[in-house]
Amino acid sequence: MWSEPDLTDPHAREDKAERVEKMFSAIAGAYDLNNRVHSLWLDQLWRRAAVRAAGLEEGQVAADVACGTGDLTELLAKTPARRVIGLDFTHAMLDYARVKRGRCPGRQAGKIEYLWADAHRLPLRDASIDALTIAYGIRNVQRPGDALAEFARVLKPGGRLVILEFDRPANPLVRLGHEFYTHRVMPLTATLLSGDRSGAYRYLPKSVETFLGRDKLGGLIQEAGLGRITIQTLTLGVCACYRAVKN
Repeated sequence: MWSEPDLTDPHAREDKAERVEKMFSAIAGAYDLNNRVHSLWLDQLWRRAAVRAAGLEEGQVAADVACGTGDLTELLAKTPARRVIGLDFTHAMLDYARVKRGRCPGRQAGKIEYLWADAHRLPLRDASIDALTIAYGIRNVQRPGDALAEFARVLKPGGRLVILEFDRPANPLVRLGHEFYTHRVMPLTATLLSGDRSGAYRYLPKSVETFLGRDKLGGLIQEAGLGRITIQTLTLGVCACYRAVKN
């Protein structure tokens, strides 16, 4: 799915959505293992930061877009929220998420519903969601600005948008070490673990490197009708947690 010429700027590909869907279908079986190993088991720590930012209260409803295998969805269901809807456009990922839901405690599992959905056209009513999360997914959508407008549509006034995304560390030494790891080490070891032939783990560092910076992503969030934007830097700038509120 991703050859070297395709990765010059993967976000410019007109068939990006199709390639991303095929890529995630190819790696779904090893997705959780690679997340744990290659984040050095920090990925769940970052997701817990997103749960705190969502600030869910008793009886509220959350949507987890690009939910993948359901890691963040399950953490959201541990809060006092009444219902958590996980949405993804890769059927293979949702299949794994539904299996994992069956292993959750009954009350937690009962809150979770998984739906196939495109981030640009969510099957949710206007102003029906109290908090919407998307972890490592905004970078993968075809049109981030349109997706953010769709998120704003389904959020209630005062509803929270939480975006968890990889970032480029500001410290030059940390950035140098991080780039060596993500460009040289991780693509090899992750491909071995997953048996992937799609180029997913070459796509990952290039998609982060060529994606919108904080200022541009913040601008798109504001254009979508969301304000009071805060950005929490996680693990020396490897990851960032954006929080915005619907006006």
